Amino acid sequence: MLLELQQVIVKPGQQMLLKDISWQQLENILEELGEKRAARVSYSNGWLELMVPLPEHEKDKEIIGDLVKILLEELDIDFEPLGSTTLKNELMKQAVEPDACFYIKNCAAVIGKKHIDLNIIPPPDLAIEIDITSRTYFDNYEMLGVPELWRYTQNGLQINLLEQGKYIEANFSPNFPNIPIIELVNEYVQQTLNVGRSQAIRAFKNWIKNNL
Repeated sequence: MLLELQQVIVKPGQQMLLKDISWQQLENILEELGEKRAARVSYSNGWLELMVPLPEHEKDKEIIGDLVKILLEELDIDFEPLGSTTLKNELMKQAVEPDACFYIKNCAAVIGKKHIDLNIIPPPDLAIEIDITSRTYFDNYEMLGVPELWRYTQNGLQINLLEQGKYIEANFSPNFPNIPIIELVNEYVQQTLNVGRSQAIRAFKNWIKNNL
């Protein structure tokens, strides 16, 4: 007996792994799950992972995404934020949904696009993963060619840059040169926990005003 996807329940903070999933099955699953689903999807060579984040995961995702947007706006840099858009490449049999992603240098390539097909357009310049309750596997992002991947864990922000097809850890962000982005993200995410989002964002804007 085949199970319907709607019969499958994945609790927050848990993951489900399915094997031998074809590309067409993946497309059908994404369509059935819909755009406003709680579960996030990662697919690689027939393996499909479904994960439902915990509330603390979502809070970190939102604040880090807000910090990036504010910084880009204050620097007067054009960008397109695509959130958890599904990044897909059928030829490579890869698909992944970051917690957040940004087109910066290549922002013109996605203006007006409703679906992101990496067979046709370049990958996002920056992807962000929150690894509070799970661990990001780099393979998808490496194969899709995402040049910069941020991982935020309980130990803080880690920046990974793609070099010759593999990620290496770095202490700077090419998208924010000469800005101590690791220290800033770590400090203001912590401030959000201590004093709340509004005060932390105001303090971050003051830092920008006084230092940039």
